[in-house]
Amino acid sequence: MNVGRRNARTPGGKLSSPRMDFLVLFLFYLALVLLGSVMICICSKTHYLKGLVSGGAQIFSYIIPECLQRAMLGLLHYLFHTRNHTFIILHLILQGMVYTEYTWEIFGYCQELEFSLYYLFLPYLLLIINLFFFTLSCVTDPGTITKANELLFLQVYEFDEVMFPKNVRCSTCNLRKPARSKHCGVCNRCVHRFDHHCVWVNNCIGAWNARYFLIYLLTLTASAATMAVVSIVFLVRLVLLSDLYLETYVDDLGHFQVIDTVFLIQYLFLTFPRIVFLVGFVLLLSFLLGGYLCFALYLAATNQTTNEWYRGDRAWCQHCPHVARPPAAEPQVYRNIHSHGLWSNLREIFLPAAVHYERKKK
Repeated sequence: MNVGRRNARTPGGKLSSPRMDFLVLFLFYLALVLLGSVMICICSKTHYLKGLVSGGAQIFSYIIPECLQRAMLGLLHYLFHTRNHTFIILHLILQGMVYTEYTWEIFGYCQELEFSLYYLFLPYLLLIINLFFFTLSCVTDPGTITKANELLFLQVYEFDEVMFPKNVRCSTCNLRKPARSKHCGVCNRCVHRFDHHCVWVNNCIGAWNARYFLIYLLTLTASAATMAVVSIVFLVRLVLLSDLYLETYVDDLGHFQVIDTVFLIQYLFLTFPRIVFLVGFVLLLSFLLGGYLCFALYLAATNQTTNEWYRGDRAWCQHCPHVARPPAAEPQVYRNIHSHGLWSNLREIFLPAAVHYERKKK
């Protein structure tokens, strides 16, 4: 077995101290990314984020040339406000690169260490399932509202008269808006039980493809986590078999030191840079996807959509222009009237209400 032959040793057989400035900076960068993600999640339901963004935009408008600003705005508009396949291609490229590295290095090394094939092939099984539901999320109609099905959708959900008042027409489609629907500016259509527009699948997530998107997200998280576990177990077994944790190294002052965990990670990074980088990437991906999966499962369990959750604390009666009320009337806070218990809520995701209603009608 030649897995551990790339050890950097001194002439006396001791490990030399690696320079790991890049790894420290990389970990610092990951910490900033995670902190930024958390802050965005915290501020997304407040006005602070909008104020920060507008203030930052004003500062950059004085620094960046106008022609470059127009080009950046045009690119952002194309990527996030028009339907295009850019993120689908990026998604497939990233997934292909991760699985290529897993197959090229980790799979072969693990076979030398006599890992179970069932264990090693699990990421490939999850990949097949993930690509299947990814395709369904991309091509399935999310629940487009048309003249033909407008009356059907109007009878599916009850109007709460706060976030979703009766007798409201979409100013773009000129259709009556069923409860829980929303017009998507990217797809230019009203969607039944609108959740959000996902650039990664180039489609809206609505009543008819939410189940596919949830399974896609679940398998994507599971594949990243499984690949991270396999890679970490490989590195741990490699360290144990080579007795690397019993070695000593020479520090910058020429003194012999016992290997600690930080040095061991740094040494593995220099010895197997692509594998350790892959572990860091899939670990970060697992945490980010896992957090979003928990949020999506929470919404499914409570029968909410992302649109409703985001607008929930803004749905005051006095802010709704379509509901005529006396000026002195007390504002009503939005309450979720569609949650009917965990199993009923989950059944609504996997058996969409409009389809179920249509079958009963027939």
